[in-house]
Amino acid sequence: MPSMATKDGTRFNSNHPQFKPKVINGDQKRQKIEKQRRSLPIASVEKRLVEEVRKNDTLIIVGETGSGKTTQLPQYLYNGGFCHNGGIIGITQPRRVAAVTVAKRVAEECGVELGQKVGYSIRFEDKTSMSTKIKYMTDGLLLREALLDPCLSRYSVIVVDEAHERTVQTDVLLGLLKAVQKNRSQISNGSSNIHDHVKKSNNVKEEHNEVRKSNPFKLIIMSASLDARGFSEYFGGAKAVHVLGRQFPVDILYTAQPETDCLDAALVTIFQIHLEEGPGDILVFLSGQEEIESIEGLVRENLKKLPETNQKLLIFPLFSSLPSEKQLKVFTPAPVGFRKVILATNIAETSVTIPGVKYVIDPGLVKVRSYCPDTGIESLIVVKTSKAQALQRSGRAGREGPGKCYRLYPESRFEGLADSTVPEIKRCNLSNVILQLSALGVDDIIGFDFMEKPDRMAVIRSLELLYLLGALTDEKKLSDPIGHQMARLPLEPNDSKALILASQFDCLEEMLIVVSMLSVESIFYVPRDKLEESRTVIKSFSSPEGDHVTLVNVYRASIEYLEKNRTENGNEKAEKNLRKWCKDNFINSRSLKHARDIYSQIRENVERMGLKISSCGDDMLQLRRCLAASYFLNAALKQPDGTYRVLANGQIAEIHPTSVIRRAKPEAGPSMLCLERQLELIQMLKLMTGRRLGINNPGAHIIGFFIFLSKEQESAQIGGAYDPLKLYVEHVIMNKRLVFSLF
Repeated sequence: MPSMATKDGTRFNSNHPQFKPKVINGDQKRQKIEKQRRSLPIASVEKRLVEEVRKNDTLIIVGETGSGKTTQLPQYLYNGGFCHNGGIIGITQPRRVAAVTVAKRVAEECGVELGQKVGYSIRFEDKTSMSTKIKYMTDGLLLREALLDPCLSRYSVIVVDEAHERTVQTDVLLGLLKAVQKNRSQISNGSSNIHDHVKKSNNVKEEHNEVRKSNPFKLIIMSASLDARGFSEYFGGAKAVHVLGRQFPVDILYTAQPETDCLDAALVTIFQIHLEEGPGDILVFLSGQEEIESIEGLVRENLKKLPETNQKLLIFPLFSSLPSEKQLKVFTPAPVGFRKVILATNIAETSVTIPGVKYVIDPGLVKVRSYCPDTGIESLIVVKTSKAQALQRSGRAGREGPGKCYRLYPESRFEGLADSTVPEIKRCNLSNVILQLSALGVDDIIGFDFMEKPDRMAVIRSLELLYLLGALTDEKKLSDPIGHQMARLPLEPNDSKALILASQFDCLEEMLIVVSMLSVESIFYVPRDKLEESRTVIKSFSSPEGDHVTLVNVYRASIEYLEKNRTENGNEKAEKNLRKWCKDNFINSRSLKHARDIYSQIRENVERMGLKISSCGDDMLQLRRCLAASYFLNAALKQPDGTYRVLANGQIAEIHPTSVIRRAKPEAGPSMLCLERQLELIQMLKLMTGRRLGINNPGAHIIGFFIFLSKEQESAQIGGAYDPLKLYVEHVIMNKRLVFSLF
C-alpha cells in the first residue's frame, strides 16, 4: 500500500481531518529553517553572488530549479548592505500566487511579520509598509509604479524573476528597466540628460526627480531556464552566472504510441502511479481550470471503486484564479499513509515549488493567449509545450530526491518541439501595454526598445482602439483628461472608459459594481446535482436587461443583507451569515468577497481622480448607454436565423447558454447587442466563447455571453457548452494501462 514519509511540521492548515501538524516551538522552527537554507545549492555561492552584484550594474543569473534563488538572493542582498541608503530590493514575479507565497516564506525565514521588513504587492492587494525593504510584486505592479516614479528612485535593486516566461508585462518591463538604468547612471554621474523613452511625470515629487549618487541601481535578470546569451546581448553584454540547482536524477518516460486523449491518459497514469509506485506525491500539468475540475471529479469518482486501503489519495487543484487559501493547501504535507495528487496549470512549472512531489505527469500541452489583429479577437488556445517548458516540468520531480516524469507522448514528438515559447508580446492584444507606455512618455511605440518587436499590425489595431476610445490624440499622445484618467486605472482600456463615462452620466456606483464583478471568477455556483434548484434561485436575481444588471442585483442584495446583519450581530457574525446566504443562493462567496475588495480599491482610485460617484437607482438606461459607448467595436446585429454577426469583423455569434437572455424565447432576443470581451477558444469543438456582454442602444437588452461558431459550424448551428465529463466518465480506469518507455 502506498504510504507517505513522515514530515516534521507544517506551514499551512488543511480542512482534511487527517491533517494534524506536529507542534514545534519557535527555536526548533528557526533551527529547522536555518538548516534548510544552508542546504540549498545557492548557499555555497552567497558571497560570490553578492560580489558579482556589486561589480555589475546588470547581472543575469541562471539558477536551476531547486537552487533557492527566488527566496535567498534578496536576503543575501539585504544582508550585503544594498538597503543601507534607504533603497528597496524589489522582486517581480509574472504571477500573483508566486509573489504572495514566496513573500510569506521569506518573511517566515527572516522571522518577521509579513508586511514589515518583507512584503508583497499585487493587483488590488498591498501587504507592505514604510519599513518594507524586500518587496515581492507582479510585473504589472512595478509598471504602474513607474507611472508615478519613472526613475523608480525608491529601489536600489530590481530582480526580474522567471524572465524566461517572457510575458508581455515582463518584456515591457525589461525595456523600461533598461532605460531607467541608463537614466539613473546619468543622474548619479551628474548628467541631466534623460533617456528619450522615459519622460518624467508632472505628478512626481521633486525628490523623485533626483536620484542620489549614493543610491545606485542594480538590475538582476533571473530564471531557471533562460537564453542567457540573448538577454546578455540585449543588456549590452551583461555578465551571466550559473547556479546549480536540482541535485537528484529524474527518469523521463515516454509513451510508446501517441495518445489521442490526453485527459484520459493523464487519468489512467495517476492511478497507475498510485497503485504501483512507491511513496511520493504526484504533480499533473493540465492546460486549464476546466480540465483540472474535470479530472478532479473523475479521480474522486474512480477512487471510490478501489479497495479502502488504496483510497488514501488527496486531490488538490492549483490554478491562478483559485482562492489563495485553497492555493496554499497544496503546500501542506500529506499525512502518513496518504499521497497527494496536485492538478495544476503551468503555474507550477517555475512560479511555485511544491514539496513532496516525486512524480510528474506531463501531457505536453499548455494554454496560451493568442490575438488575431484582423478580427480583433483575443483567444486562449491549447498548444504544445516547448522543450524548455518540458524540462521545467520534469525538474519538479527531482527537488527532494530521485523522481520520475511521465510524458504522455513519444520521444520523437519531444525532439520536434520548439526550443522555447513564443513571447507573449507577439501573440496578444497590446492596447493596455500601449496605454501604459504612452503614460510613461513613450510616443514611438514601434521604435520602443523591445527585446523582440511585437507584430506591427497588432500595434496598429491597438492604437486604433485607443484612438477610438478617446485615449490618444492624433499625435499618438495621451489625451487630456480621458487618456490620462484611463492610464491611472489598473484596468483594461474598455473598463476604464466605462467608469469615466459612468461618472459623467450619474451611474458610476453601478459601473463600479459591474467592473468589480467582472474582475472575478464566476459569481454563481451551479452544482450538477442541483441544476434545477439553482436555476430557480438564481432567477430571483435575474434581470430581463441582461447579465450586467443581474450582477448589480446580486451585489446590492449581498450588501443589503450584510449591512442589516452587521447592525444586529456585529461584523464577524455578519460575514459568517453572508457566507451561508451565498451558499443558499448558489453564489460563490469567495468570488463575491473578492469583488467587494476590488470595488473598494477601484472606488478609492476614482475618488482620488476626482470622478463624481453617484447612483442611477433602478433606472439602468444610462448604465447601458455607457456600456455601449465603451464596447462599441463589439456591436453585433441579429441575423434571420437567430445568431448575431459582429459588425466590426463579420464573426458569427450566439448568446451563451448561461446568459439570462438565453433562457428567454429566441424571438424575444434583442435586435442588436454589444460584447464586453471575447476570450476563449475551446479547441476540441472549435467554439469561441466570450464573457459577458453589453448593449447596443438605449432600448436594447444587455446580453451576457456569446458563443462564436467556426466556419464549419455556422451552417450546422452547433451550440451549447462543452462538457469534458461526458467524454471520460464512461471509462473504467482500473482496467486500462499506458505503456511507457524509459529513455
